[in-house]
Amino acid sequence: MTEHDAPEGRKPSQTAAERLAALTRENADLRAQVAALSAAPAAPATVVVAGPPARHHRTRAFFAALLIVLGVVLAPVSVVVAWAQAEVTDTDRYVATVGPLAQDPVIQSAVANRLTAEVMKQIDVGALLDDAVSALDQQGLPPRVTTTLSALEVPLTNGVRSFVLKAATRVVESDAFSTAWVEANRTAHEQMVAVMEGQPGSVLQIGSEGQLTIQLAGMIDMLKTRLVEGGFGIAANIPTVNASFTLVQTSELVRVQNAYQLLDVAGSWLPWISLLLIAAGVLTARNRSRALVVAGLSLAGAMLVLGLGLTVGRTFYLRALSDQVVRLDAAAVVFDQLVAFIRLSLRTVGVAALVVAAAAYLGGRSDSARTLRAESARGFAAARTWAEGRGVSTGPVGAWLFRHKSLVRVLVLAVAGLVVLLAASPTPPLVITVALVAGALVVLLELVARPPGPATSAPDGEDPAPVAG
Repeated sequence: MTEHDAPEGRKPSQTAAERLAALTRENADLRAQVAALSAAPAAPATVVVAGPPARHHRTRAFFAALLIVLGVVLAPVSVVVAWAQAEVTDTDRYVATVGPLAQDPVIQSAVANRLTAEVMKQIDVGALLDDAVSALDQQGLPPRVTTTLSALEVPLTNGVRSFVLKAATRVVESDAFSTAWVEANRTAHEQMVAVMEGQPGSVLQIGSEGQLTIQLAGMIDMLKTRLVEGGFGIAANIPTVNASFTLVQTSELVRVQNAYQLLDVAGSWLPWISLLLIAAGVLTARNRSRALVVAGLSLAGAMLVLGLGLTVGRTFYLRALSDQVVRLDAAAVVFDQLVAFIRLSLRTVGVAALVVAAAAYLGGRSDSARTLRAESARGFAAARTWAEGRGVSTGPVGAWLFRHKSLVRVLVLAVAGLVVLLAASPTPPLVITVALVAGALVVLLELVARPPGPATSAPDGEDPAPVAG
C-alpha cells in the first residue's frame, strides 16, 4: 500500500463513524420525544373524544328500554281490549264464543232446571187438585176420598215437576235446542250494538248490575209443544212466559257499555300501537339482537301474567257469585267459554314472542350464538363436501344463493311474519308450524348455498383463469 492510498483507505472508516454517531443522536432524540409524549396527560383528549358518544349511548339505551317497556305493558291490555271489541262488534266471533255452551252438559242441566221452574210457576198443581176435589164433593163422594186426594198434592207436584224436567232435558239435548240457542244468540248480538248505544233490546239485555241475559220465551214454547205431545195437554194453556237465562253477571259490562265508542277504537288500534312501540324500541337499541331477545322474553312474560290474572279473576268472580246464582258450576263454564279467545290470543302471542326471541338469539352477537353458528356452518360445509364428492352439487344456483344468502334469509323471515300477522285466526299451532317451516327453509338455504370456487368464479361459458405458478 502506498502513502497516497493510505488516506483514502481511512476516509471510509471515518464516514461510517460519523454516520453511527448521527444515528445514535437521532435515536436519543426519538427516545426523548417518546418519553415526553408518555409523560403528557392524556385525560383531556379522552374526555373530548369519548364523552359525547358515551352520553349518546346511555340516552339511546334509555329510550329503547322505555319504548320496549311501554309496548310490553300495553300488550296484555291490548289482548283484553281486542277481545272485548271483537265480542261486541263481530257476530260470528260472539256466536263462536257462546254457541258451544248449548252442547255443554252443565249448561244444559242449568237451562233445563230454569225451564222447568218457569213452567211449574204456570202449572198450579194445588189449584188443579182443589178443583178436582170440589168436583168430587159435588158428586157426593165420602169425605175420606177428598181428604186422601188433598194429601196427594205434594207427590203429584213432584211427579209433575219430574215429568216436566224430563221433557225439558230432552228439549235442551236436542239439535233443535242447539239451533234455537245459536239463532237466539245471533239475533241477540245484532241487538248488542244497539244495547251498547243505550237502545233497548228484546233478546239480549244488560241489567243495571251488569247481568248479560238471553230470553227463553222461544225455548219455553218448544218445551210446551213437547209436553203436549207427551200427553200433558194442560201445558197448552201455559201463556207466553217472559223468562231469561243469565249468561254472565259483572259490573264491567256496564263500564263497557258506557265506553263503547272508546272500546271500538282502542280494540282496533291498541294492539298495533303496542307492536310499534316494541319495534321502535328494538330499532333504537344499539344492540338490536339483544334488545329483540329481551323484548320477546318480556312479551312472553306479560302473556303469562295475563294468564295468571285470568285464573285469579275467575276465582274472585265465582266467589262473588256464590250467593247470587243457584248453579255456580254453570257460571264457571260460562266464564271459561267467554275468556276462551283471550286465552287463545295470549298463548299465540306468547309462543310468537318466544319464537322471535329464539331467532334473535341465534342471529345475535353473543359468544354462544357465534359458536353455534360456526359449528353449524362447519356441519353444512361438511355435508356439501360429502355430497359434491358423490357428484351432487347445486352449481350456479347454489353460488347465486350464497351471494344473496342474507337477502333470501330476510325474505323467508318476512314472509313467515306476514303469514302470522295476516292470519284470520292465528293460533299457537299456526305460529309453531310457520316457525318450523321457516327454520327448515333457512337450514335448506345453508345447505344449498355453495361458496363459489375457482370453477364457478369465471363467467358462464369461459374457462377459469389459469393460476400462476
